[in-house]
Amino acid sequence: MIVASKSLAKRILAALDAFDAADGPIGRLDAARRLREAADELEAAQVEAARKAGATWIEIGACYGLTKQGAQQRFRPRQPDETSRR
Repeated sequence: MIVASKSLAKRILAALDAFDAADGPIGRLDAARRLREAADELEAAQVEAARKAGATWIEIGACYGLTKQGAQQRFRPRQPDETSRR
């Protein structure tokens, strides 16, 4: 999990550099999109790591001001048949 986090951190830094170097609104928008995508992946990886380390959904929810159920709904991976119904 640490290797994945380092890779995602590098993507975040690259997106920040691209944002700083962008010469127009579309370039900054693209960099912001890449930053959000990498940050979302990093967050999901850290939730998974916390769960594997024994963190409860209550503890994870507390980090976000969510209930246990709110944290589960936000971060629990969807089952394949759940996504196909949406």
